[in-house]
Amino acid sequence: MQHPAYICCFGEVLWDMLPSGKLPGGAPMNVATHLQNLGINAPMISRVGSDTLGEEIKAFLQAKGCTTDWIQADEAYQTGVVAVHLSATNDATYDIVQPVAWDFIQITDALKTLASEAYAIVFGSLACRSLVARQSLIRLLKASGKHTLKIFDVNFRAPHYSQSIIEILVEHADIVKLNEDELKIIAQWYAITGDHQQQLTWLLNHFNLQAILLTKGGDGAALLIKDDTGKSQFYVQQGYSVVVADTIGSGDSFLAGFLKNKLLGKSPAEALDYACALGALVASYKGANPPITEEDIWKMQQSQLHENQ
Repeated sequence: MQHPAYICCFGEVLWDMLPSGKLPGGAPMNVATHLQNLGINAPMISRVGSDTLGEEIKAFLQAKGCTTDWIQADEAYQTGVVAVHLSATNDATYDIVQPVAWDFIQITDALKTLASEAYAIVFGSLACRSLVARQSLIRLLKASGKHTLKIFDVNFRAPHYSQSIIEILVEHADIVKLNEDELKIIAQWYAITGDHQQQLTWLLNHFNLQAILLTKGGDGAALLIKDDTGKSQFYVQQGYSVVVADTIGSGDSFLAGFLKNKLLGKSPAEALDYACALGALVASYKGANPPITEEDIWKMQQSQLHENQ
């Protein structure tokens, strides 16, 4: 059963050209497919070229149960492509082609209506490298409902970001997700000192955010979130031990897992634990969108629980 609420995902859909062949990717699309897999409808808002790769990416979304009603077609620009290079430790680096179709996402009245009734809108920094897509996103966020959560998934891909653009996006966000490397860069911008909790507290207060999620790879994650009284609470979740196949999509699945549990009204600690388990499971597979089940996640959690006793 799909939950009646839905979460919109805005931004890039693309093909990751790996040494072993091509795989569908793009952070917001990965979030959307994982949400859909977890029972949360996740309309993907993007744009592809009028080409074979575009048709193939729509077929992939349909196979994952995601609607393609909001995937626009572009006659001038090709579907997004990224050359992915894996290091000896399976960490990924990316060569992202520009310009491509998703740089030119357009906003329609129908999309504004979609945003106005969404539980949340997920967006990242990469799709905002182009002025056209960035302006479209801002229009979409402004059209969102009064209680629609705006989720900014920081996704630094050099040279496709700048401090000024990141500031614009954070200012439009309620919740921000970032990793340790991204936090380090942002902390340097503002000369923020201290440990992770102190740095996150500064950002939460400075930008008046509801929550910040910090992923720490194999070391788990942290969450700083305001409670109903407006007081911030800090949660830490240890990492799950897995044999890493690659890290592609792990953070995206983490975010999907967290948002699903938040939508269902789970506690911050429960949501963080579930998200870490899902992110670790995805890292144990090659590619961003392996077929993870609720039973897989439950077994992972139970296994770690027994190890800690």
